[in-house]
Amino acid sequence: MVTDRRNAAVLPGHPETYEVTEAGQVGEVMGALGDLRDGQGEGFECMCLGEFRSTLYDAAGQRVREADRHGPLPLLDPADPRSIPGQHRAAWAAGAPEPLRRYAEAWARGEPPAPGTVAATPLNLVFAWLGRPRGGGGAARLIARQAPLAVLGAAATDALAWAVRESDAAGLDGAVEFFASEHFTARHPKKRRVGATARDVLLRHARARHPEHVAVLERRLLRAAEDRVRR
Repeated sequence: MVTDRRNAAVLPGHPETYEVTEAGQVGEVMGALGDLRDGQGEGFECMCLGEFRSTLYDAAGQRVREADRHGPLPLLDPADPRSIPGQHRAAWAAGAPEPLRRYAEAWARGEPPAPGTVAATPLNLVFAWLGRPRGGGGAARLIARQAPLAVLGAAATDALAWAVRESDAAGLDGAVEFFASEHFTARHPKKRRVGATARDVLLRHARARHPEHVAVLERRLLRAAEDRVRR
């Protein structure tokens, strides 16, 4: 794992910590950091002190090496599309569903567009996009959640409730995550009312697969008198 405190400032939506697990990329990182001994950052220190710090951890969370640097390390610079985090984000965007591909690519570049640019995309597809296992490299995991949540957060509750009824298991995973998130729970109570069918589907799925979200859903997902979207 690599931690760089300047990442979020350099590229909005980029995590401070991300994983580098591919053997070749790990070798590149270790080579770029040089011969650092005992995790003390030797070899990169200068009189002006580091402009930012890069820290490497192993899979168990133990610190391996740390370096204070003055100036960016191009291989790990999140703003450089040729860097390892840039490659991770590009791989995530390439795996997005076709109607959401350009939207994902903009997020990968650090230029998230308005959610309305994908307004015609079926919301059950967006639920499934959110619900799929996080992939595309550790540097893409944060935007893999942020990008679909932005689309869903801009949608009307009635439309979201109908999309729940059209979702498969992966879509319901994403739907449970969305309805338990602040993107939904922060809405006015009048905008948190969904039809009985959608509410029951969400609670049943949450109890079976995401019990950690059940209490929030029961408290915040208010019941409407009937399903208001008719098709």
